[in-house]
Order: sequence, then C-alpha cells, then structure tokens
Amino acid sequence: MRSFLYKGMQFGKVKDLNCKFFYMIFGLIKAAVLGIVEGVTEFLPISSTGHLIILNQWLSFDAGFTKLFDIVIQLGAIMAVVVYFWDRIWPFGKDKEKNIEIWRVWSKALIAVVPALAIGAVFAEKIEEKLFNPLTVAVMLVLGGVIIIWIESRKKEATINSIKAMSYKTALAIGLIQCVAMIPGTSRSAATIIGAMLLGASRVVAAEFSFFLAIPTMVAASAYSLKKYDAIISDGQMLLMTVGFIVSFAAAMAVIKFFMNYIQKNSFKNFGVYRLALGALVLLLFAMGIVR
Repeated sequence: MRSFLYKGMQFGKVKDLNCKFFYMIFGLIKAAVLGIVEGVTEFLPISSTGHLIILNQWLSFDAGFTKLFDIVIQLGAIMAVVVYFWDRIWPFGKDKEKNIEIWRVWSKALIAVVPALAIGAVFAEKIEEKLFNPLTVAVMLVLGGVIIIWIESRKKEATINSIKAMSYKTALAIGLIQCVAMIPGTSRSAATIIGAMLLGASRVVAAEFSFFLAIPTMVAASAYSLKKYDAIISDGQMLLMTVGFIVSFAAAMAVIKFFMNYIQKNSFKNFGVYRLALGALVLLLFAMGIVR
C-alpha cells in the first residue's frame, strides 16, 4: 500500500512538472509572437495597439501583466529606433554644427509631443476604458486606410523636404494630429505620417519625423503606465518580458530598415489596402462573435 501511494505521489510530481514545463514553453512562445507583432507593426502605419488588442483575444497573459508586458515590448521597439538612428539623434558628437542641428530636431520632437502629454494626462484612462476594444480598432483601421489611400492619390508636390526645413509650428501641428492615435486602431505612426504629409512634408521626411517623435512619445507613455503598475513581478514574468523585449527589438530593427528603403520608391497605398482588409476582417469576426 505504501509503495502504491509513493508511486502515485511520484507520478503526481512528474505530471505537475510536465504541466509547468508546458506552460513555460507556451508562455515563451506567446511572448515571442507578441514581440514579433509589436516590432513589425509599431512603426508601420497599421496600428500596433490595434494588432495587440486583437491578438490578445487568443494570446494573452493575466490582465495586469498583459498591460505591463505590452509596455515592455513597446520599449524594445523604441530601442530599435534609438540604435538605428543613433548618428542622427546623438547630439554630443565631435561635429558641433551637426550637434546643433540634432538639437533642433530634438526641440521639434519635444514640442510635438506636448499635446499628447497634455491630452493623455487628462483623458488616457477614459480612452482606455471606453475605446480599447476590437470594434473601435476595426473602424479606425478602415478609416485610416481610406485616408492613406486618398492622400497618396493626390497630385501634390511636397514643400518640406527635410526636417531642417520643417517649422516649429508645423511640428506642433503634427503633434496635435498625433493625439488622434490615442484611439486604438488609428496608429501613432499613421497619424504622424498622415499629418506631416497633409502639412506639406515629403513621404521620407514624414516617416523620419514619425520615428524621432516616437522616442519621447512612447517613453513618456511607458513611464506613465509603469508608474501605475504596483504588482510584484515573478522570475517567470521577468523571463517573458525579456524574451518579448529582445524579439520586439530585433523585429523592429528589421522593419525600420525595410521601411526606410521601401518609402524611397513606393507609396503608402499598400498599407492603406492592408488596413481596409484587416478592418473588414475584424468587423466580420466581431459580428460572428469570434472576437469581443
């Protein structure tokens, strides 16, 4: 009898260890997949937040940790911008004239981020409570897709062909337009790129300024969210965040390089079409009750 109980206890331990191992592996796969999605979508005009909200219907952690995890993988993506554009954003090099120009770029980015900081401080929680859902994402994906296609269909020459030529007034206006991206599914990069192009910036300048503006915007948003997180982080959660951060960083680096080369010869129309298709799919899944 004792032998039987002992074997049963041993089997229970093995079974428990197997379950823990399975959940650990599954968690790491989820972390990697979410990291890839964040890294790929953060700087393309297709809404990373929208994709994560949809994906979290099936791949997510517990509610509190999911929010923290999303912040960490966003920081992985923004770190890729810092590394990729290091020579363009580090204002302490040996070339003094270049340093002055970099400080001007930073000043324009900082001015542009002010509206988002002000509006976010007042309305961020309400927006998250009321609008962070697949239906809102789908509607904004479709609306943004229509606007992108319309802008690219216009026959209008750019009047701003470098960030140096961009006025502080224009930078502030782009920052105001960026605030629309607080609505999930809009895309921060889409809002800033569309805003910049509407105000006369070339496609390349609009994309570059969107990248530079992303640094203070996302760092501020992440800091605000991290400040509210007061739960204890386990070793397992730390591992998941590390994997997500690294994967997001690597994916974002690849996408930034691709994107900067792509826009040299191509328009944003394909991204507009993608948004329309994805938005229509989400609306269909929502109507079928598959996503909520």
